[in-house]
Parts: sequence; structure tokens; C-alpha cells
Amino acid sequence: MSGAALGLEIVFVFFLALFLLHRYGDFKKQHRLVIVGTLLAWYLCFLIVFILPLDVSTTIYNRCRHAAANSSPPESSNVTGSYATVIPATRQHPCFKPWSYIPDGIMPIFWRVVYWTSQFLTWILLPFMQSYARSGGFSITGKIKTALIENAIYYGTYLLIFGAFLIYVAVNPRLHLEWNQLQTIGIAAANTWGLFLLVLLLGYGLVEIPRSYWNGAKRGYLLMKTYFKAAKLMTEKADAEENLEDVMEEVRKVNESIKYNHPLRKCVDTILKKCPTEYQEKMGRNMDDYEDFDEKRNTYPSEKSLVKLHKQVIYSVQRHRRTQVQWQILLEQAFYLEDVAKNETSATHQFVHTFQSPEPENRFIQYFYNPTVEWYWECLLRPWFYRILAVVLSIFSVIVVWSECTFFSTTPVLSLFAVFIQLAEKTYNYIYIEIACFLSIFFLSICVYSTVFRIRVFNYYYLASHHQTDAYSLLFSGMLFCRLTPPLCLNFLGLTHMDASISHQNTQPTAYTSIMGSMKVLSFIADGFYIYYPMLVVILCIATYFRCFRPWTVQRVRRGTIIIKMYV
Repeated sequence: MSGAALGLEIVFVFFLALFLLHRYGDFKKQHRLVIVGTLLAWYLCFLIVFILPLDVSTTIYNRCRHAAANSSPPESSNVTGSYATVIPATRQHPCFKPWSYIPDGIMPIFWRVVYWTSQFLTWILLPFMQSYARSGGFSITGKIKTALIENAIYYGTYLLIFGAFLIYVAVNPRLHLEWNQLQTIGIAAANTWGLFLLVLLLGYGLVEIPRSYWNGAKRGYLLMKTYFKAAKLMTEKADAEENLEDVMEEVRKVNESIKYNHPLRKCVDTILKKCPTEYQEKMGRNMDDYEDFDEKRNTYPSEKSLVKLHKQVIYSVQRHRRTQVQWQILLEQAFYLEDVAKNETSATHQFVHTFQSPEPENRFIQYFYNPTVEWYWECLLRPWFYRILAVVLSIFSVIVVWSECTFFSTTPVLSLFAVFIQLAEKTYNYIYIEIACFLSIFFLSICVYSTVFRIRVFNYYYLASHHQTDAYSLLFSGMLFCRLTPPLCLNFLGLTHMDASISHQNTQPTAYTSIMGSMKVLSFIADGFYIYYPMLVVILCIATYFRCFRPWTVQRVRRGTIIIKMYV
């Protein structure tokens, strides 16, 4: 079974990332490079989370094996059971090889490829693709030029900082940094940036996720929340329709002024193809007149203004389509929750729908999820299930907060994650180790990633389900995942004391920690920021619980209206 677990998880994680991307992206309408770039970023980040428990169990086995090699081994014995191999070790606990053991040399290469590919994506490729996707250029060359100009300051800032650092190292005779140390400094800088954002998102998710399930168990809460969303979305939908009308009016004027024989007519035709069908039909009626243009007599828009108009058309059409789809989905959800409220007092225990779904349901689902089962689940079992789940998640959140504040203590060991792993390590229960590690890092990932999926930055970054997320938001989410996942994993290894810089033990590090290098080069980060900054999660959890910084924003739009939006 050596390496089989790694191969299975690689395949499983790929389909998981593909499924999520299909839910938020649109494979038919969005550019293939956008889909591939986002899929690769999500896939690599999810892969790190799923593979890291295997790295932990393999490291624990290697530690046992090396300890056995350095001590006087007992006589070899043959043991049969769920583990494939027994090697000489201490007389108390033989070193059983775990079923998911990964041979030596594979994990370091694997982590290097995954880590440096994700860093290349987040710092170089995805920012460039973002600017390319938002560009209103009419040719590939024009879009690349726009992307390079927009990213010149972005890339130049990093080059300036790195260049100043190299000059400082060169003129300071006390510093003799090798390539490995420079690489470690770069990794530390990226992880420091990611840890800063990670704690902010984690503090919100640790409180909001359990609270959302607890509130979801309250009768009528989900319906009232849906009413609130509907009122907010209706205002946004009206604003999107108004914005689309204004942009289409500009397109109509440009379409009437630039005729067939104008050099920029191809650009206008490209803009018209991006417009909704009903607007194309209206504008097509005025496209039959052929007139010679007189550049001296008439004032025509420039190519630069057409590029700007093209960008506005893409944005307004996508926003209008997204609000229309979300409005229909929200209405269906509101009708269903109203049916739940009506059926709660039903004496027949049969769930009755006010509006039947136009799409025929699967016969398999109809047989097992009949009206009786649906009534018991929606009206009786689901509230209790949500309450129990909220309590379990709250316990996990308390464990995380406690461990974040105490993981630096090694004598005694106060981090509950480290206590659980060390107890399992004494008996070499690799199944328990992998399950405990997976549940722990999975919960941390859910708290962080769910906040990324829920956060909204005006209308520039917004992950909308049902294939309504634009290319810019998809690429931006890939950038965030690639920057958050490495410090998330390092933080998890610190909580479990699998990081030698935290445990202060001369033991074999995990393969993931080894590629990060020794942080002794930057002791003020390793012994200061990495240890004490995560304690800030306590303040963030308290502020989130008491809603001290509710993310409300007031946005003024045209015609004197004001929209109040909650972005998280």
C-alpha cells in the first residue's frame, strides 16, 4: 500500500476542486486559461491540506525507525495484522509501518513542486491573468500590454524591496547569506504576509460558522434572513439594471456614430457581441445605413475610449446576469422556507409544496426522500441536527483558540492538538493520528476558506455560486488560497508540536517543514511573530461574537439612492 494513499488522495482532491470550480465558475463562457489557472491554484491548496496528515504519520514512523537504529534493537519478530511491516524498535512499542507510508525521498520532491508552483501562481501568473481578464482590449497584444502596465507597480515594488535587501547584505560584512538562506527569507516573508491575513479570517470563521448553524436551528430565522437578503438583492438588482441601461445607451451612441467603413468598426462589432441579445436586436435595426465618415466634420470616439467602454460592457452584463440568476434562486429558497413554516403544524406529517419544481425529480430521490421523510427532516430532525453540529463546532473552536494561545509551551504541553498527537504517537496508532490531523486541519481550513468564499469587496471580488462568479474573482480567490495555505499548514504543525522550531526538540522534521528551511536566519520572526501573533485570534473571536466590527458599507449610486451592503 506504499504510495497508494497518496495517489488516491491526489485523484480525489482533483475532482473535489473541479466540482467546486464548476459550482462557482462557468466552463462554457469563461476563458480556458482562467479555468485552468483557478483550478490549479485551488487543487494545489486543497492537496496540501489533504496530504499533510500522511506526512505527519510518515514522519512519526521515521522517528521511531531512526530511534530504533540508534538503540540496541531486540530480536526481530513477525507480526501480522493491519500493518504491513514490523521493524526492530524499543521493547515497549515496535515500529509498525503505517498503511499510508510514503517511501523516503517522495514527499520532499512532492512538497517542493506543490509549494513553488503555488507561489509562482499567486505572486506572478494569477495577478497578470487578473489584469488580462479585466482588460477591455480588442486583441491579445493589447490585453497583454494593459496587464503589464497595471502590474508594473505591483512587480516593481517587490523587486525594489528585494534589491534593497541584497544591497544591504552585500555592504554588511557581518552577514554572509547563502542561496538557501535567501530562499528561507523569501519563504518567511510570504508566510508572514499570509499569517497576518490568516489570523483575521480564522478569528471570524471560528465564531461565525458555529453561530450560523445555531441560528439556522431557530424557527423562522432562515426565513427572516432570506427576506433580508431578498430586500438587499432587489436593490442591487435594480442598480445593475440601471447601470446596464446606461452602458447600453453609450453603446448605442457609439454604434450610430461609427459606420461600416470606419477603421474602428471592428472594435464596435466586438462590443456588440458582448451585449445581451435583446439590445443587439434593437441596435441592429440602425446598422443598415451605409454612410461615409468625415473625420474632420464629425467627432469620433478614440480607441482608448472604446477599450474603456468594452470593459464597462463586460462588467455590467456579467453583473446583470448574476443578479438575475441570484434573484430567481433566492425566490425559490424563500418559497421553500415558507412551505417549511406552513408544514410545521401539519397533522398528516406530509410535506406539501406550494409550488412544484418545473424540473422532474430523480425517481431514486423521490422514493427515498418522499413527503413523509421530507417532513420529519425539515420540521423535526434538521433543527436538532444543526444544534448538535453547532455545539460540536463550538467545542472545536474553543480547542483551537486555547491551542493558539498555548502552543509555544512545551513543558508542560498545553496545546490540546499536541496532547492528542503525542498520546497517539506513544502507541503508534497511525490511523488515529491521520484522522486527528485531518479533522484538525480540515476544520481550520473550513474556517479560513469559508470566510474567503463569503467575503465581498464591493462588486470587484464576489464568489457567487451557480456559475455566476466572474474571472477576476475566481483568480483572486486562487491567489488568496495560495497565500493562506502554507502559513495555515505551518500553524497547524506548530499546534501539534511537529515543528521543531516550536517543540525545541532535536527530532526529524516533517518533509513539509524541511522545505521551508530553518527560521533561525530570522529569529525575530521565528521566535516572535510566528508564536505571539496567532494569540490575536482571541481578540478577533470576541469582537466577532459581540459584532464589534459588523462589515457594513454605505455605497452611494446615481439618482440620489443609497445602498447599504454587508460584505461578509
